[in-house]
Amino acid sequence: MTRLPLFCQAPVLRISKPLQYLSMAAESRLNSPNTQPENAPQSLENYPVPLSPPPPLLSKNVELNRALTASSKSSLFSLSRKDVLFEDEWLIAVNKPNGIYCETILSSVQILLNTDQVKLQELHLSNRLDRDTSGVILITKSHKVAAKLVKAFTNHMVKKTYLASCVGTVPKWKNMIIKSGHGRSKHGAWRVYAYSDVGRVLPGGSFVRDMETSFDVLSVNGKSCFQEPDKNHEEGKIVAEEKSEVVGSCCSDERDEVVVRAHPRSGRTHQIRLHCQYLGIPIIGDVKYEGVYEWKDRRYEGHELHAETLSFEHPITGQSVLIQAPLPLWASQALAQAQLSSLEV
Repeated sequence: MTRLPLFCQAPVLRISKPLQYLSMAAESRLNSPNTQPENAPQSLENYPVPLSPPPPLLSKNVELNRALTASSKSSLFSLSRKDVLFEDEWLIAVNKPNGIYCETILSSVQILLNTDQVKLQELHLSNRLDRDTSGVILITKSHKVAAKLVKAFTNHMVKKTYLASCVGTVPKWKNMIIKSGHGRSKHGAWRVYAYSDVGRVLPGGSFVRDMETSFDVLSVNGKSCFQEPDKNHEEGKIVAEEKSEVVGSCCSDERDEVVVRAHPRSGRTHQIRLHCQYLGIPIIGDVKYEGVYEWKDRRYEGHELHAETLSFEHPITGQSVLIQAPLPLWASQALAQAQLSSLEV
């Protein structure tokens, strides 16, 4: 796998190896209740048991307030040319701020382009980000190009990296890969399931799908610990089969600030957020998955997760494209502090 340095350069076109990724559209079809098989379990006792806990009670009101704020913010939102990360005849990529819905980005791109040559119905979101996640959003300008990118996502030919700021228990390894199951529990929440449960039926008729993420720990409490994996360097391999021993550690007084770079090898909903929770380093502000709501006298109105890069083979030209979003303030400060600490050693 191609590893990124602590700091990345400005957007460029370059050759890169493909990495596995499954489109959310494909995932939605596979998890549709309409696909419920005739032999689905008739009792909840026969369904797989999730390994991660349900959302805390606090999250319900917090998420409702955040949704209302985002709706108000989105209604006033507009893109400018400085938000454009990449554009050609067939594609446009923009930097999505946190607290804005993807549908708002799509309609804002139409206004930004301000041309009859690109109709709104021809614009398609190639990837989606959660409301509070910032970073790269890629949009196609025609049905034909959209179909080609859907195929690329389905065939795992698209690669992404994310940055996340977390609070919890420092992982044992500086580099690690985690494999698990993924699906909706009986109450509709996304949960981590055992890897051995992949393929089993869940309440509502969906199936446990596999998900895999690799993580690089970039810093702990502001001190750099980034290490490029090599043959002599041990990389942690975690296959989720039991409830994590560190889940719930977010309530402990002994917690550390951990910044990680995530490389999703599949494309499940809330994948990075769920895996961070399972690893005992829930993302700051991610109250749905046990992230701290208040930390060091500050209350967080969203989670600190950033879609840093997106790379793929251009569906028309065949060039390898790497698109990078500028870092949000929390990420630039965390990485700058880590880099400074590495120079002092």
